[in-house]
Formats: sequence, structure tokens, C-alpha cells
Amino acid sequence: MKQTKQEPLSESYFYILLCLTKGANHGYGIMKMTETLSEGEVKIGSGTMYGATSNMIKKGWIKEIVSDEPGSEKKRLYTLTSEGTEAFKAEVNRLKRMISAVEE
Repeated sequence: MKQTKQEPLSESYFYILLCLTKGANHGYGIMKMTETLSEGEVKIGSGTMYGATSNMIKKGWIKEIVSDEPGSEKKRLYTLTSEGTEAFKAEVNRLKRMISAVEE
């Protein structure tokens, strides 16, 4: 099956999906992990975070699960879906092609 061309991901979308490839996480955790993974270059604010996660849920790339750990409030956790994994892999491949063209 031929894959349709997807628009490049924004930096925020890329880092949110990257964080979720490492496991389910809550919004604040994703924001902090993004800062760490980008070595401080990318900071996702709460407005951007929740707008992006809402859009990615609508696209079917991530889903929300509720953590019910004993002794803690119920936290909304986000996890990657197979569609989200495919979107992320497509973007990584797109970026690799671009880097490869530069290095030739």
C-alpha cells in the first residue's frame, strides 16, 4: 500500500512523539523530557502541550489513559498508538533523507 505524503511535524509534535516512544507519560513529564532531550533548545509550554496532545488524540496518534496509582490523584497519561508510531517513523525517515542529502 502506498503511503500518502505527510506534512512535516512541528518541533513540538516531534518531541512529544519522541518522548512517548520511551513509554507512557503525563504532560508535565513530556515537557521536562523534551527540554532534556533537546538539551534546553526546545521548551514546550502547557498551552502548546495540551493543544498538541488534543490534536494528536484526534488524529489517532496518541491516546489518553488514566493512571490510578494508589495514593496519588488520577493523572492523565498519554501513550503512543500504532498510527502515532508510524507518523513518528515517517518523520524520522524524512529527516534522515534530508541529512543524507546534505552529507553527499
